[in-house]
Amino acid sequence: MTQDASKPAQSMPVFRATDLKVVNGANLGDPISFAGDLELDDTYELDKSATRHRLSVLADDSGAFTIAPETSIGTPGAALHLDCVVTLMSTAGQTTEILVLVETDSGGHATDVYVLPLAPLEPRTHYALVGIDSENARRKFAEVACVAFSRGTHITMASGIQTPIEQLRIGDMVLTRDDGPQQVRWIGQSTVRAVGEFAPIRIKAGTLHNENDLLVSPDHRLFIYQRSDALGAGRPELLVRARYLVNGDSVQRQDGGFIDYFQLLFDHHQIIYAEGIAAETLLVDTRTRPALPEDLREALAQSLSGHGSSAHLDFEVSEKLLDHPDAAAILRRASTR
Repeated sequence: MTQDASKPAQSMPVFRATDLKVVNGANLGDPISFAGDLELDDTYELDKSATRHRLSVLADDSGAFTIAPETSIGTPGAALHLDCVVTLMSTAGQTTEILVLVETDSGGHATDVYVLPLAPLEPRTHYALVGIDSENARRKFAEVACVAFSRGTHITMASGIQTPIEQLRIGDMVLTRDDGPQQVRWIGQSTVRAVGEFAPIRIKAGTLHNENDLLVSPDHRLFIYQRSDALGAGRPELLVRARYLVNGDSVQRQDGGFIDYFQLLFDHHQIIYAEGIAAETLLVDTRTRPALPEDLREALAQSLSGHGSSAHLDFEVSEKLLDHPDAAAILRRASTR
């Protein structure tokens, strides 16, 4: 297995650029495109038959992105460029940011364009283009990739005490699954609209033996030990993305309003305990690094160098393996038998 092949792909729901066209303005009839081709005040509309596709992306050690083999759209192995972040405003005054992603061939020529909405886009709604940002596309993409806990989440400390995450401080000792007590190096905090790729997943109390509800970001990976291999993974230890456990009942996507997210950073990628559920901490790699403050990246460059080779990533299971009506219930039973 090659180094890149061992890294987990990031999967995201995208539209084809041709699904989002100008219905009024200078580029009338054109689909959304590169920053250089866009015109402020053009009005866009999402096609009523538009379908979201799962685009899977890999990042290499240099920071370059390619389309992963398991993608449902795009050409596996093709280069993918983060062109820009654009801001659209609906007629009701609601703003929505979208990432414009460009697929290129071996000669560097654009072959396709995709859009990743960071909040829902609705058909038959007019959106005016009010902002074009070519500088912060990587940072926005990193924010989507960063795993986070919500305000109020109880974290198990080295002493065994359960402490709300917002009360943690740099230097506090937290209990980790593999390395015992470890020191918190950095705590990130942001308040975002709880929509689209930022809408949290709520795992209700008792679903995975948790005493209280747990709210985490969609791609947050939970560590589950199976006493019996109920999913056919071939191993007892699993890392499962929260979004793959959504069943509309005990595990739900919680859309609407705003949410306070917190990221915990350690010297190494760790598994800690949140509301009693084993869950990962922030993994610093080529995708998430731009989300860290620049001074922090420089100060912790040496200690964070081992994050990308985290052994935990070997335990991650694919969405296909979790394609059951209630994967959460299956894993709960498997962890107790």
